[in-house]
Amino acid sequence: MTTPIKRINKRMPGWAKVVSALVLVLVVFFAGIRFSVLPGLKDLFGTETNDRSGPALLQSIQDMSRYDAASGNFQIVVDLEKDAKFLPDAIRGSRTLYVGAGTVDAYVDLGKVGEDDITVNGDRTSATLRLPHAALGKPSLDPDRSYAVSKQRGLLDRLGDIFSDNPNSEQAVQKLAVKHIGDAAKDSELTARAETNTTGMLEGLLHSLGFKEVKVTYGA
Repeated sequence: MTTPIKRINKRMPGWAKVVSALVLVLVVFFAGIRFSVLPGLKDLFGTETNDRSGPALLQSIQDMSRYDAASGNFQIVVDLEKDAKFLPDAIRGSRTLYVGAGTVDAYVDLGKVGEDDITVNGDRTSATLRLPHAALGKPSLDPDRSYAVSKQRGLLDRLGDIFSDNPNSEQAVQKLAVKHIGDAAKDSELTARAETNTTGMLEGLLHSLGFKEVKVTYGA
C-alpha cells in the first residue's frame, strides 16, 4: 500500500511579508529622492539648512615679522582612482576628476635679521643688509575656483550613497591638489621673485630716508 506523501508548504509569515514590503518601499522611496527618479519628492521632503554656529572665539594673536613679497596662482587637475581587489570597477571602485586652484605665497622673514646683518657707514649714506633666503608659505586651496569635474562610482558605492552623504568624499582629492600645488611652487621661480621684490622694497625705503647706496644680499 502506497503511503501518500504530504507536501509541506513553508510559507513566509504574515509579519515577515509586511516587514519585507516596508523595506522595499523605503528603498525605492529613498532611491527616488536620491536620484530624482520620482519628480517632486525631493522638493517635498527636502531639507532646510540653518547656520546655528556660535561666534568665533579668538584663541591667540601672533605677531608677524615676514614680508610677503610674491604670490603664485596654480591650477592642477587631479585624477584619483580607487580600485577594490578582486572586484571589477563596475561593482566597487571610484574615480574622481578634480580641478584644484590655489595660491602659494613667498616671503622673507625679517624677524631673523640681527644687528650683525645690518651695516651702516658713519655719515648714514650707505647701508648693507644681509637677509635670509625667501621661503614658501603653505598652499591655500581656493574653494570658489576648485570643483569636481566628474565622479564615477561602482554599484556598491552608489548604494552606500543612497542612505548617507559622505562629507569627506572630496577630502582625498583636495589633499592631493594641495600637495601638487606645493610641489609646483617649489619648482617655480617664486622665491627668486620674492627676493627681487624685497630688495626693491628696501632700496626704495632706504633711499627715501636719505641713503644713497643700498646693498641687499641673501644668505642662510
